[in-house]
Amino acid sequence: MLLKDEVGMLQRVPLFSAIEPTKLKLLAFTSDRVSYSAGQILFRQGDEGDAAYVILSGRADILVDSDSGPIKVAELEPNSIVGEIAILCNSSRTATVRAASPLEALRIRKDHFLRLMREFPEMTIEILRVLADRLSHTTADLIDARSAK
Repeated sequence: MLLKDEVGMLQRVPLFSAIEPTKLKLLAFTSDRVSYSAGQILFRQGDEGDAAYVILSGRADILVDSDSGPIKVAELEPNSIVGEIAILCNSSRTATVRAASPLEALRIRKDHFLRLMREFPEMTIEILRVLADRLSHTTADLIDARSAK
């Protein structure tokens, strides 16, 4: 895929939609394009948070470990970002991400991701929106699970 195609894909990701194309070109150039087959692991719960991933095509499952085995808690689609929590919290991965279908992603190294956040406050605000939305859904799921008992 050409660099301009990757920039076009990044512009469709809500997180990056307000960033000018020249900066997105730099992001695409400094990031790694990675491919996974269905069933392959992008990263495991407990791994070091060294990069965030933007799903370009395909789907991925988010799994968390439990006493009874892995539990699927969410599914990622194209234009989703994953892995940013470990970067922002400077902690290990909170879940495992496994390709549910053939998947292509852009792997953004931690240092580049943090630099983008410093340079583009609008991206930081969008990350906060994404995280707040996830927290809202998780809270609703927790309430449902507790009320079902």
